[in-house]
Amino acid sequence: MKTWLNGQPAGQISLLDRGLAYGDGLFETLRIDNGRPLWLAAHLARLTEGLQRLGFPLEVVELLKADLQQIPMPDDGVLKLTITRGAGGRGYRLPEQPQCSRIIALGELPQFVGRPAEQGVRVRHCQTGLAINPALAGLKHLNRLEQVMARQEWQSTEIAEGLVCDLDGFLVEGTMSNLFWWRDGVLYTPDLSGSGVSGIIRNQLLQIAERHGIETCVGRFRPDQLASADELFICNSLIDIWPVVRLDEQRWPIGSITRQLQQWLQQESGIES
Repeated sequence: MKTWLNGQPAGQISLLDRGLAYGDGLFETLRIDNGRPLWLAAHLARLTEGLQRLGFPLEVVELLKADLQQIPMPDDGVLKLTITRGAGGRGYRLPEQPQCSRIIALGELPQFVGRPAEQGVRVRHCQTGLAINPALAGLKHLNRLEQVMARQEWQSTEIAEGLVCDLDGFLVEGTMSNLFWWRDGVLYTPDLSGSGVSGIIRNQLLQIAERHGIETCVGRFRPDQLASADELFICNSLIDIWPVVRLDEQRWPIGSITRQLQQWLQQESGIES
């Protein structure tokens, strides 16, 4: 992995950095395809919104964009962008003039078992619940301990993902992905106003569905409502769409709507700016 800090090649960061001490920061993970970070504008828009909500100086985004212009991109790989509030003294009080840390990391694409996009994946329910906090909901912030705890619940390589609920028992997402299902002509996905990450691919799929006249429903759903789904899939910026063919003991075929959305998403990723 190659890393840069504030525009310069670097392999270390201050032990006093607030991102390390308090998780005081945000990150974005992008797939690089043919030398181009996919959905870069959408990722930077989400990053900017998150920085604004957390009270960061927004000029750090322009500095990050300038950093990216100087870094050669590989043909394919993973680009991770992280912004923290920088080094600070002890305690939670914000620095009066924060010197934000801009971290860019380039790595290889992860190797997944089998051909999940074509063959589908097996997922499970997790016991770990997500806290309900509208102030942080939707953000890709650095506090990922809930996801770490949920991911500890299984070790089998046959299971690709775990689905998590909020503390009220409503479906939110996967540990690394967003969740959709198709039932009786409607595309469903959980509401993320209290918990979870507002995924870039999730948002693109909702827009694609609207443009193609597909009815969508964003709401609060219990896990048992998945039992009546006709199709089920998960998505994120690295995997695009993975059909779910098994959730615990229930099984599904890979449906035509999932295949159609895979095709439309691939087409749009080739023309997005």
